[in-house]
Amino acid sequence: MTVVGLDDTDSRDAGMCTTYAAARLAERLREEGAAVARVCLVRLNPAVEHKTRGNAALAVHTDAAVDVAFAAARDLVDAHAVVDDPRTNPGVVALGGAPASVPGSVAEFAGVAVRDLLSRERAHETLSGVEAVETRHATWGDGRGVVGALAAAGAWRAWDDADLDPTYEHIVYRPRERWGTERDVAHESVFAAADREYPAVWDTVDHGENETVCVPHTPGPVLYGIRGDDPDACRAVADAIDAEPAERACTFVTNQGTDAHLREAPIRAVADDRAYRLDAVVASTPETRRGGHVFLDLGPPDEGADVTLGCAAFEPTKRFRDRVRALRVGDRLTVCGEVSDGTLKLEKFAVRALVRTESVTPDCPDCGRSMSSAGRGQGYRCRDCGTSAPGRVERPIERSLERGWYEVPPCARRHIAKPLVRGGFDAPTHPKR
Repeated sequence: MTVVGLDDTDSRDAGMCTTYAAARLAERLREEGAAVARVCLVRLNPAVEHKTRGNAALAVHTDAAVDVAFAAARDLVDAHAVVDDPRTNPGVVALGGAPASVPGSVAEFAGVAVRDLLSRERAHETLSGVEAVETRHATWGDGRGVVGALAAAGAWRAWDDADLDPTYEHIVYRPRERWGTERDVAHESVFAAADREYPAVWDTVDHGENETVCVPHTPGPVLYGIRGDDPDACRAVADAIDAEPAERACTFVTNQGTDAHLREAPIRAVADDRAYRLDAVVASTPETRRGGHVFLDLGPPDEGADVTLGCAAFEPTKRFRDRVRALRVGDRLTVCGEVSDGTLKLEKFAVRALVRTESVTPDCPDCGRSMSSAGRGQGYRCRDCGTSAPGRVERPIERSLERGWYEVPPCARRHIAKPLVRGGFDAPTHPKR
């Protein structure tokens, strides 16, 4: 067996897509008589600076010899990668052996790549330390793609070591001459197909925004991509969509929708360019600022700590912001999201405990009017009736939130973030469709 990792063949402006490169590689290997066990779509740390929108790397698992698979991958990059774009810096890594038994150092590298920052130097050090299996690698441009390519090569074992439950995406591609043109996809057919297979297939559409989430707006080759827990259901949705003629399609095994990017840590230990799951307490009243973005401060759940973390629900999260605006100081939460510039960008949060009362000036029991202060430390007095009260009182407040998990809508979901509909959460869920 051979594992071939690919990364960074695409361009934000000129199109292309590394998933397309991997699909072409798998197709070529099959044409040459090799078997392809699977193609993996590996989402890496979504918070790194040098990335495309989804920060994906790809791996092809084949029984072709290492040299044969590596040569095919190199030829494909030479023919299709947009190497004229200075931000496109492809990498290819080929490892001999079964995907589940790649060297431990490579699997460790892959595990770190989804949650942390890794350098080209560390990738080359890891490759140079591999002695038990055949290795080949090549880079173009500044060589940054070797990081993702090596991570993709080690991902299958890393997923197994982490007991990750993979998901699937079936991607349908356009003919080359249609790249960069408007996509012809029947809106209603996408919603109808998505609804038939939900919840096995998820994040295909966004009912609240009336948006076909599965159809990209970039100039690349993807016509649409269908994600879910069942590969057959993903293909069924894709086949039921009324759209322009397709060139090819490929089903990928992936870590999308798994929350594999999240690490647990106390608020005082967070750092930029990483994603976290944090226990916290709301420390400031949510504030809507220019552009519709909602900001608040979070504090650690242990009382007396003086550290806070900024938190934001940005305008693209749409109706999720109403949930954030409904929070009050003192609410206890678990929050998930990427930290950038000292601010956590909310992907979802769980309400653990809600503040149910507020401290208010007492009302007069006789006339019902609000009492006035009787002086420092002297409680309150009704100016009309003369009645008094020793201090402020607690009044019940109505809350629109309930205990459990809330999430951004499908139109705002990160590829790697786990939709609530997938289950496995530690509290009731309130999924968005």
